[in-house]
Amino acid sequence: MPNHTKGAGTNNPAKDPPFEEALQKLEAVVEAMESDDLPLETLLARYEEGAKLVKICQEKLAEAELKIQKLEKNAAGEMKLQPVDLTEE
Repeated sequence: MPNHTKGAGTNNPAKDPPFEEALQKLEAVVEAMESDDLPLETLLARYEEGAKLVKICQEKLAEAELKIQKLEKNAAGEMKLQPVDLTEE
């Protein structure tokens, strides 16, 4: 039963490539799809691969944005940028 977690989603950091790598792969997929040299089935497979890569990139960007935009209210009720603890999970 250990193989059931294999396709469990993109929230597994050990499985997902770093943002830069995912973006490079996505660019390669788009370039291949724009070449007009691929059969329909290959185009569909590339589309699915690209959709997964887009999701990975969006998740990593959202995570980075949350870490950057951590705000806290001070005693006067004003929003103030809170130092971000990057080791927080």
